[in-house]
Amino acid sequence: MLAEDVVIIGGGLAGLVSALGLARAGRQVTLIEKKTYPFHRVCGEYVSNEVLPFLRTLGVELSSLSPARISRFQLSSPTGKTLESKLDLGGFGLSRFTLDHYLYELAKQQGVSFMLQQTAQEVVFEDDAFAVHLSGGGTLQARVVLGAYGKRANLDRQLNRRFFRARSPYIGVKYHIAYDFPTDLIALHNFKDGYAGISAIEDNRYCFCYLTTRQNLKQQGSIPAMEQAVLCRNPHLRRIFEQATFLYEQPEVINEISFATKTCLENHMLMCGDAAGMITPLCGNGMAMAMHSGKIATEQVLQYFRNGHNRQELEAGYSLRWKKNFESRLKVGRTVQQLFGSTVLSEVAVGTLRHLPFATQLIMRRTHGQPF
Repeated sequence: MLAEDVVIIGGGLAGLVSALGLARAGRQVTLIEKKTYPFHRVCGEYVSNEVLPFLRTLGVELSSLSPARISRFQLSSPTGKTLESKLDLGGFGLSRFTLDHYLYELAKQQGVSFMLQQTAQEVVFEDDAFAVHLSGGGTLQARVVLGAYGKRANLDRQLNRRFFRARSPYIGVKYHIAYDFPTDLIALHNFKDGYAGISAIEDNRYCFCYLTTRQNLKQQGSIPAMEQAVLCRNPHLRRIFEQATFLYEQPEVINEISFATKTCLENHMLMCGDAAGMITPLCGNGMAMAMHSGKIATEQVLQYFRNGHNRQELEAGYSLRWKKNFESRLKVGRTVQQLFGSTVLSEVAVGTLRHLPFATQLIMRRTHGQPF
């Protein structure tokens, strides 16, 4: 058995920035990740510039990764009707393959211990401490555990989380492509029962990612057949499939994407990122929110160690700050998400919003945060 200050379950953005921040402050941190870096994730790969001040405090030199700078937004209805808007804060495009690997290397330099190709099979809380039982047979003991393992995992079943009991109808598909498209524009294109996003990332490539339903896939029989029969009804998407060079032999695919409300505390663990339900459909802001949740968790955990291990204060403080920063944004995001994928509603929404630019700006401000 090993004794740690903090064990982090999951090595996505929330887990990596938490590990990095805690290690820089002198805490002993072990991070458990089921894969080996670098690897691809199904993700929109657009990040709001609200994260930039925080990344600088972690020693992140973003310019060394050559991200695409994004300042404009486009939305299309299933028939191809469009509206465009300026992004107030703007953002950047960077693949998770590159960004996660960079943060992993930075965290290793700060002394974070990584246990790769392992999963947490069970987390037991007893006598004000945790025992994390690993798939490899070992056990980690820690004062604090952060759950940052993504959208859905077997650990959710062990924790008996409510959202896990019902299957989600959504699947996500991601490609990297070469395409003639403005590098400063992120576009979101609607189609029947889904929506797709495209934006530039590093190395003159683009992330092309879409969300749809298992029913769409089942009806068409395969992903390529579904793309031709359903997505290509939107002329903007048809142009992508006809003209782009697809850089993967096969797309990255993820099942069971859930938009259900999740809690930020489970069995005394602080839940971060998608494990706490941070998926919003407008402008791919989940990446920024995941990092922000990691920052909040880091600050609350450091306060916990400074103030004599008061767990009640830790949990109350994290819950309060989480709700203050994210609850309203997630509600707006879920409301907006209901417009996407509905042929009639999205046509009406785009047709209306293109004549009401102030309303479009208001929605984007409500789904984006302030620099942190």
